[in-house]
Amino acid sequence: MNPIDYYKLLDIPKSANASAIKAAYRKLARKYHPDLNPGNKESEKKFKEINEANEVLSDPEKRKKYDQHGSDWKHADQFEQASQQQNQSTANPGQRFSGEDFSDLFGSMFGGQQNTGRQSRFRGQDLNAELNLKLSDVYQSQRQTITVNGKNIRLTFPAGIENGQVIKIKGHGAPGANGGPDGDLFISFSIQNDTRFKRDGKNLHADADLDMYTALLGGEVLIDTFDGKVKLKVPPGTQSGTKVKLKGKGFPVYKREAEFGDLFVTYQVKLPTNLSAREVELFTELSNLKNGK
Repeated sequence: MNPIDYYKLLDIPKSANASAIKAAYRKLARKYHPDLNPGNKESEKKFKEINEANEVLSDPEKRKKYDQHGSDWKHADQFEQASQQQNQSTANPGQRFSGEDFSDLFGSMFGGQQNTGRQSRFRGQDLNAELNLKLSDVYQSQRQTITVNGKNIRLTFPAGIENGQVIKIKGHGAPGANGGPDGDLFISFSIQNDTRFKRDGKNLHADADLDMYTALLGGEVLIDTFDGKVKLKVPPGTQSGTKVKLKGKGFPVYKREAEFGDLFVTYQVKLPTNLSAREVELFTELSNLKNGK
């Protein structure tokens, strides 16, 4: 299998800076994206190679290793270790390795036997992806198809995923080399709140307006929850800032079926405005009555 020249693949010189690499990658990624070339295996392969090239060349540390070791850049640390061992052995008059000996030494480090034509097996790289969802999306479990490295992966995400949470999808990373195992895929979630509720783990918080008359005399009020409205009784003399708990009306707990947190509702008493002359007269009478006038 001929090694891929990442610079040639992206059609950029070896002196290209980060901006040039990014621009070249975006141009080619748009051209060969599987969504624009459905069923085209050649485009799928090209898209995968372009992603691999960008992943290496856009990372200064990986690019340095690639420039030094070419297609064997993943094993740069082992190369250097083997080289140090050879230098130490050469410095010892009692032990000297020939080029063939060094080749055998390097092969043994990877469990391979180069002199018999067998190749070492290497595990594929782990891949990382970010998935943007809305808070209302993760209230229930759902299925989604995501495209990673040119491959469509259908996944089921349990309800209750947290913002910033990372999950591992085993075996969906980059393919292994020479029959080695595939790497893993790590997905991080960015959850944007598109609701009036404030989430705190499994619990939710919300404010509810209460008119002055209901707060003074008591009554009933309709409260919004995540899955509908509920009717609550309001005791007479309820103060602004009073907090009530609705058990089990919070957010689903991740990977715990039918388990929910609580909803905490804080009443905000609203005073009437634009009073009529008669209303002002009645409130004045009440005030006088309260103050014993």
